[in-house]
Amino acid sequence: MTLNTFKSVLFSALFLAISFAGYATEDSDNKDDKEFDANEMIMHHVKDAYGMHIITFNEGKEDEHHISIPLPVILWTENGLTTFMSSEFHHDYSGQVVVEKNGGRFVNVHEKIYQLNDGESVVSYDAEHHPVNAKMPLDFSITRNVFMMWVSFTILLLIFLTAARHYKKSENNIPKGIASFVEPLVVFVRDEIGKPMIGEHKYKKYMPYLLTVFFFIWINNIFGLIPFFNGANLSGNIAFTLTLAFVTFIITTFSGNKNYWKHIFWMPGVPVPMKIFLMPIEIIGMFTKPISLMIRLFANITAGHIIILALYSLIFIFKTEFMGFVSVPFALFIGIIEIIVTAIQAYIFTVLSALYFGMATEEAHH
Repeated sequence: MTLNTFKSVLFSALFLAISFAGYATEDSDNKDDKEFDANEMIMHHVKDAYGMHIITFNEGKEDEHHISIPLPVILWTENGLTTFMSSEFHHDYSGQVVVEKNGGRFVNVHEKIYQLNDGESVVSYDAEHHPVNAKMPLDFSITRNVFMMWVSFTILLLIFLTAARHYKKSENNIPKGIASFVEPLVVFVRDEIGKPMIGEHKYKKYMPYLLTVFFFIWINNIFGLIPFFNGANLSGNIAFTLTLAFVTFIITTFSGNKNYWKHIFWMPGVPVPMKIFLMPIEIIGMFTKPISLMIRLFANITAGHIIILALYSLIFIFKTEFMGFVSVPFALFIGIIEIIVTAIQAYIFTVLSALYFGMATEEAHH
């Protein structure tokens, strides 16, 4: 690692650490002498949200002011399509602010929108703090994670279209500009993932997917560490990783040749009783592979965010600034690791996907 690279990584991690400390401070306001709840603060920042909160000025005071990027809330209710901006909740996720639209009353309870029953103006809760006088409408809102997914998709298009334009203008196919950054990564995915895992003669048709999933996961993981985007934790959303794993499963299933299915349903080279015994295990294995892909990416990305926030929470749990001399260096260290993990997790998901494709297309050995 060069000195300039080390400086960039250190600065990014320090900026991330300061921002996460700000997040903890935001939720630790004790104006009502309420005990600091580390679990509530961590889960609030890890899960998806209806808006992109950037910073709050004078929190808890009369001139409190929020700077955020509002996102559209799109709901389907008994009265039809209902839309409004997330800013109408005024950054409240406790169900206190009621938004009246299209003949319905809506509240935001821990980043889930409920519609109050007719005649109700205040949300009521049961012993487990679940709303009892409200129902959840069909929700098609553009949340923080959805917005950042569109942003990453747009950036991917700009990167590769710009790189292609540079190649088109080049007489000797010499990469310039952004193409000089993209080409080594594309060659790496091809030579270190595609060819070894799938094979010299079959890897090409899988390269578009492998390159897409590698860059898509990597870019979204990086966005999750940028404080300006409020740590949009897209790869830490189980629905996102489930979709990617499902696509890998579909490609693997439809790529399977005769040899692949034979090893699943009637394992060659073993006695008949063993064939019968192995068949259900192999069938289960077909589904455990994409499930492991889904959980691995989700758990590793989410764990990094939780650890960093938990370390900063120690300052407010022990209520002493001296704890910062312990928690901040450790959080800074984890932040640096997380910058590396963004690429590692994209690499692991791509490698395992390519490995499954290679297993499905492998020919029988005689």
